[in-house]
Amino acid sequence: MSMGRSRGVVLVGMQGHLIDVESDIGQSLPAFVLLGLPDASLRESQDRIRSAARNSGIDLPARRLTVNLLPASLPKSGSGLDLAILMSAWAAEGMVAGTEPVAFLAELGLDGRLRPVRGVLPAVAAAVRAGVETVVVSRENAHEAALVPGVEVLAASHAVEVAGAFSRGGRVRREVGDRFADLDERVPDRHTGGAVGVDEAGDGVAGLQAGGDLAEVRGQHEARFALEVAAAGGHHLLLVGAPGAGKTMLAERLPGILPPLGDDAAMEVTAIESVAGDAATVSRLRRRPPFEAPHHSASTAAVVGGGARIARPGAVTRAHCGVLFVDEAPEFQRQVLDSLRQPVETGVISLHRAAGSVTYPARFQLVMAANPCPCGMALGRAGECSCSVVQRRGYLAKLSGPLLDRIDLQVQVDRPRSASMTLDDPGESSAAVLERVLAARAVQQARLGRWELRMNSQAPMGLLTGALRPAAAASAALDAALDRGGLSLRGYVRVLRLAWTLADMAGRTSPEAEDVEAAMQLRQSTEERRTG
Repeated sequence: MSMGRSRGVVLVGMQGHLIDVESDIGQSLPAFVLLGLPDASLRESQDRIRSAARNSGIDLPARRLTVNLLPASLPKSGSGLDLAILMSAWAAEGMVAGTEPVAFLAELGLDGRLRPVRGVLPAVAAAVRAGVETVVVSRENAHEAALVPGVEVLAASHAVEVAGAFSRGGRVRREVGDRFADLDERVPDRHTGGAVGVDEAGDGVAGLQAGGDLAEVRGQHEARFALEVAAAGGHHLLLVGAPGAGKTMLAERLPGILPPLGDDAAMEVTAIESVAGDAATVSRLRRRPPFEAPHHSASTAAVVGGGARIARPGAVTRAHCGVLFVDEAPEFQRQVLDSLRQPVETGVISLHRAAGSVTYPARFQLVMAANPCPCGMALGRAGECSCSVVQRRGYLAKLSGPLLDRIDLQVQVDRPRSASMTLDDPGESSAAVLERVLAARAVQQARLGRWELRMNSQAPMGLLTGALRPAAAASAALDAALDRGGLSLRGYVRVLRLAWTLADMAGRTSPEAEDVEAAMQLRQSTEERRTG
């Protein structure tokens, strides 16, 4: 037999595609022909595979080897098909058998060792959806591959081990290294009835607090309340205040009061980490909401994603199901800030390149922090602002109106007074706030579940002005603000979302006038507070 077959997986963005690898050994001069739209990194596999086979003691024949990667119309890149190509070539030579129903995901070293590759989690998930029941990966990727349920994961360190396991003759041996079970340990979640991952210390929900505890924040009662509202309803937040007022400290504590990720969200976030991070860094499902804080010098490609061929994930994708913190927002380039408008609104980011387009998930909570002016003292009490009126107006004007219109809460953060520094009166802990956030989220899920929504921030305009429209008396002030042009239609919808979250936190079944008015106050810009 001069034909051999195996399977592999290539990723286009986050989407995995099962690849059928066909190898044919012809009766002609030695050559290695790779078909199926391979890129440069994949073409280099020809020399890696020949060297790996020779150094494994099972050399490829000195004849023409033609490898076809199907579907042929799909562009393919990366080194993750190395092992699949080698196994199909050995199958064509008659050295191994039983490779057709198995997916092989590993890069080869010149000495035949299996090396880890990026994106194993989404790749294995795609293979399972396509009907594959067994995958072979490098030992470093085994824990990550085992996170996908319903698949037998076989791990190996060297191509010789894989060849021995699938050696031809009689029954195919399957003792490739170790078999790995799902390593995601779980404890019951009394709030949602689901499961919560146990962190390294085994602390469950309490262990999910990241970036410090809210108890460390002194004073800032309005800002703390806004942070809790943002967590309860999944709302975006803008913090404006003098340097040292605690804006960054507050933002870093938001992940600690967000609910742990459910199964589907945890799988998505872990898959993004697998694609965007280094190979072999993923060993368990990530239950903590991610926190991304790009520097103000970051480019548009670094924030939203980019690359020469198929664009790689950016900060907005790495923050999926978590928090994207934009500190010193007016210092960012205007085009970088405006590039956030699409993912903030839609929850996805679509990137188009000459080699193809890709769509990444990007449903995050945006938290922006800004000084009121270049010197930062326009809202301070300790000294006079040295900026001119033009400088003050121009500084926050770097945040465009369409972007600010998408920010649900806009809060002024004043510097705390000495009275709030006493140790006998600490603020509430993140764990106490998280209890209330979980309770509010449960109410929202029960109300919005029939429309397949989970949070108030996801409620569309048609729902908020239809089935969930508050009573006319409750929304009178809001309707008047819309009529006189004080609010855009988008702002009108976001105030209604906020009002529902405030009502949920207060235990009311529907927003009342005080909830709507409080939502309008929380959305009021800093400039309006000073001049109004």
